[in-house]
Amino acid sequence: MGSLLIVNPWATGVDEARLAAVQDALPAGTEMRLTTRSGEASELAREVAGKVEALYVFGGDGTFNEALNGIDASTPLGFIPGGGTSVLPRALGLPRDPVEAARRLAGGSTRRIGLGRVNGHRFGFGAGIGLDAEIVRAVDELGRRPDGRRPGDLSFAWTGVRTISRHHFRLDPVLEVVGYGRAALALVSNCAAYSYAGRLALRVAPEASFEGGLDLVAPVRLRARDLPRVLREAFAGGQRRPDRYLYVHDTDRLEIACDRPLPLQADGEDLGDVERAVFEAERNAVTVLV
Repeated sequence: MGSLLIVNPWATGVDEARLAAVQDALPAGTEMRLTTRSGEASELAREVAGKVEALYVFGGDGTFNEALNGIDASTPLGFIPGGGTSVLPRALGLPRDPVEAARRLAGGSTRRIGLGRVNGHRFGFGAGIGLDAEIVRAVDELGRRPDGRRPGDLSFAWTGVRTISRHHFRLDPVLEVVGYGRAALALVSNCAAYSYAGRLALRVAPEASFEGGLDLVAPVRLRARDLPRVLREAFAGGQRRPDRYLYVHDTDRLEIACDRPLPLQADGEDLGDVERAVFEAERNAVTVLV
């Protein structure tokens, strides 16, 4: 086979015109498959791993995550931003415009990057337990707009405020990072960008990189008065005070025990509630086009 393009037709930034332009920008003869259900991108990636010159994925971070959970180490994988945020391709330095990204990938070079795993499930840029996963779940529950698109950044931010308000703007320690201490939530990064708000990157762990292990940032507790500082630090990527955060840099393994079942997310995908989670670094795991 030559190359294959996997497309999530329901992704926020995917429509007929963009898809046609993306196809034109990719190498001639690239075949296309549209996904019809959750998990199908993983199955397609697993099916063609080692059999195609390149696998391109046009969708959002959920579709990218599925492809990562099906691909092997040697098949070049190109991420074309078609989601509302598309953290992974942006963190890899690709243009936000899908057609420009497709042109770059078609003539680009390759790069080996590491991935994270949580309870065996791969993730590309980040995963979390507690509040951020709870917000992801709440956004999912909003559903899609009449045009099929997911809610945008403003809806996400408002949902975040509503979710924190349900905790009365008070988060106490509810989990144990084994060997490091207790915290109110846990954010695990595989690269510097944990998410984006418009053009601005949220650099929860600014020292994390695709070439290294995993970084953990876990606020010990949060109060309403802490939120402006936390947001400022997230956007500025500054140092985290040890009395306010647990911080672990470039590690291969983390184990977290929760006081009660807590939401878990990976690459913005809800993985359900967990009482224990094992995070592992899978270094030099996949080949990506850049």
